[in-house]
Amino acid sequence: MTTPTMSSGFTDPLKMKHCYFNESIGFFYNNSGKDLTSEWRPKDILVVALGLTVCVFVLLTNIMVITAIVINKRFHYPIYYLLGNLAAADLFAGVAYMYLMFHTGPRTKSLTVKTWLLRQSLLDTSLTASVANLLAIAVERHQTVFAMQLHSKMSNQRVCILIACIWLAALLLGLIPSFGWHCICNIETCSHMAPLYSRSYLIFWAVSNLVAFLIMMVVYMHIFVYVKRKMARMSRHTSFHPKYRETMINLMKTVFIILSAFVICWTPGQIVLLLDGLGCKSCNVLAVEKYFLLLAEINSVINPIVYSYRDNEMRATFKQILCFCCNRGSKYSPSVKSTNTERRILADNGHMVRDSTL
Repeated sequence: MTTPTMSSGFTDPLKMKHCYFNESIGFFYNNSGKDLTSEWRPKDILVVALGLTVCVFVLLTNIMVITAIVINKRFHYPIYYLLGNLAAADLFAGVAYMYLMFHTGPRTKSLTVKTWLLRQSLLDTSLTASVANLLAIAVERHQTVFAMQLHSKMSNQRVCILIACIWLAALLLGLIPSFGWHCICNIETCSHMAPLYSRSYLIFWAVSNLVAFLIMMVVYMHIFVYVKRKMARMSRHTSFHPKYRETMINLMKTVFIILSAFVICWTPGQIVLLLDGLGCKSCNVLAVEKYFLLLAEINSVINPIVYSYRDNEMRATFKQILCFCCNRGSKYSPSVKSTNTERRILADNGHMVRDSTL
């Protein structure tokens, strides 16, 4: 009767000796049933070509945003710091995805366990940081819109703390598999899409991002409903200011674009990850995983357009950057015509307030 007890007590230490850290990547791919090719197929070439093209746009557009925020002192406010951090996260996502493109297809075979985990951790960290920034911007916009302010009253110190928390959370979620939440010591729990990741981690990561998306959707829908009711109430007054109506309409358009882009780019990938984590055998997740990951990466191109290009002053700063080689002697002119960010509008109480379409 004591033998089973003793063997039961030594079960975990014995299992630890069967970790497969020295095995090849092919071993884990074969175990998960994921195809690992040795030759470049048309499908692989297409994915890499599209991926690298997206990476170039991600890098260029987000570098533009960061540069614009640095050189234009009018952007030195909390919302623009968050936009700059979002651009930094998307820039990092572009670098991580480019690293993936140079280590995918037949080149995956040459990866070690550590380099494979590094490749995935870079992606997870960057994409999580992007989502966290989107959530932070949504909350900030909610506060400013309802307070009828252009900028929040958040101090620079609090913004820096918030940014640090965003990256800390992103690093934590991205590095957890490297620190032990993997299936290297328990290959029965390996997922199909990420052969070295435990299915439980995929569930955790997908649910975490879907919850963040749900919160973001609720926040923006609250803004949308508030703006719509505000316009309906203001339109009944003869003193209704046309600038206010224009600002509100632009804000509603921005909210619609934000929600649409995020739903289209992120939801498919998260659902596929969740299905794989839940062990859905009838779901052909491997057939669409690379395209859904590419779709999520495209959101890093859309973000600068949605959050920055719709601001006319940001657009003017972009033009200044692009024309820098032709006009090296010219400096940024504070007389550049500002738009929604400098516009004053009337609130219900008749006092002058400022608003933005960001």
